[in-house]
Amino acid sequence: MMIVIQTNDGSTTVELPDSGLTYHSKHGAIQESQHVFIDSGLHFYLSNNAKPLIHIFEMGFGTGLNCLLTYKAIQGLPVKISYSTIELHPLPKSVYSTLNYCSNENLNSLAKIFELMHESEWNQPVQLSSSFQLLKIHGDIISFVPPAKYDIIYFDAFAPGSNPDQWTEAIFQKLSDSLNPQSVFVTYSSKVSVRRALEPAGFNVQKIPGPRGKREIVRAIKQ
Repeated sequence: MMIVIQTNDGSTTVELPDSGLTYHSKHGAIQESQHVFIDSGLHFYLSNNAKPLIHIFEMGFGTGLNCLLTYKAIQGLPVKISYSTIELHPLPKSVYSTLNYCSNENLNSLAKIFELMHESEWNQPVQLSSSFQLLKIHGDIISFVPPAKYDIIYFDAFAPGSNPDQWTEAIFQKLSDSLNPQSVFVTYSSKVSVRRALEPAGFNVQKIPGPRGKREIVRAIKQ
């Protein structure tokens, strides 16, 4: 069972009441995604690299919010995005159609794009604009074999305590092997176990300030 709830910044997220898990922070879905993945990941990478085409991999398409904010972030910039994301349990239309992200004044022009992100075919690349290609992969990160080299990874799986098999050194090594040098890995979790699993996989792990309601997050650079 899934329900849509409002978070403290007015944006919505999905909650699984039986487990208490939410797809985004109750302190604010948009503000969390913007801080962790866009500001600490995409903007950080852009400030240190001038590549015209950036390959992003997202672990956990979920609500599509990270993808939407990435699409918004590159508007007007001289950069193209190839965005790949994996999801084992896609949200049904009855759920994603009630998410309110595009009622935000900064996102209200992207309602049709957000709908297309969810309704586009799985396992087929879709050109959402001249500068943004989306590939949604229907599958499990454990059996996933990365088909390309990435520049940025948004790791947005459910918390390590509820899904420990997705936060292992083996998973991080597989993702590390798929990255170009000096690529960026960002995630909301700064647990010691996460940092210890990232380091042997070839990452320089940094704890950086988190969004409202979370003291620290992790940004790791592929060495």
